[in-house]
Amino acid sequence: MRDPLPADVAEVLGALLGGDDPVHVALRDQVPHLCVYGRCECGCGTAYFGVDDTAVGAAPSGPGTKVVASATIRTESGGFPGEVVLFAQAGYLSWLEVCSWSDDVEVTLAVAQRTLRG
Repeated sequence: MRDPLPADVAEVLGALLGGDDPVHVALRDQVPHLCVYGRCECGCGTAYFGVDDTAVGAAPSGPGTKVVASATIRTESGGFPGEVVLFAQAGYLSWLEVCSWSDDVEVTLAVAQRTLRG
């Protein structure tokens, strides 16, 4: 049995993969079969995934590595210090990256969570 996804990852995936886009629907179907096998060591929250591809099919996102969803991170003061980007490889969720555009604001997955809730 797989360990449950960390709450921060699960919440951000849920927000990024909302709606009825066929690619997002297929990627959401992968989430119960997803595990986090690594996290970035800098503390940003970037997560690397493994998917049981015997239990679920590939999304129709095409071959190679694709950005399948993204969102700009906003601060409470109205700044835009970064983004969160979700990647798929050959139709399978691959990693969730937290990107910083700022030297002044710490950009983390927790900051992305607040943005996506709000």
